[in-house]
Amino acid sequence: QVQLVESGGGLVQPGGSLRLSCAASGSIFSFYSMGWYRQAPGKQRELVATITGVGNTNYGDSVKDRVTISRDNAKKTAYLQMNSLKPEDTAVYYCNLRQASYSYWGQGTQVTISS
Repeated sequence: QVQLVESGGGLVQPGGSLRLSCAASGSIFSFYSMGWYRQAPGKQRELVATITGVGNTNYGDSVKDRVTISRDNAKKTAYLQMNSLKPEDTAVYYCNLRQASYSYWGQGTQVTISS
């Protein structure tokens, strides 16, 4: 059993920055990957970024030049630094953890970009 808790969402103006955090707890017993996905109302969930246990990263095409994913293994926490935010970035952002054949999701945190 793994639990994920996101934090850091909120309302920011276009061009602003935001840092999301995802703290994991529970039965994390092997190498694991973490990631961020987002979903806007009426749209499909899309990849934002992932990071493996050895630090390899992957970014979605729409955000790859504006976001950075990182992790702190001691804290079992993943971070998402977002810069140059656009109204199109408005969505619920979900944290994900993959371990063996299992995949876990957080409850999500709302990010709204508006002036």
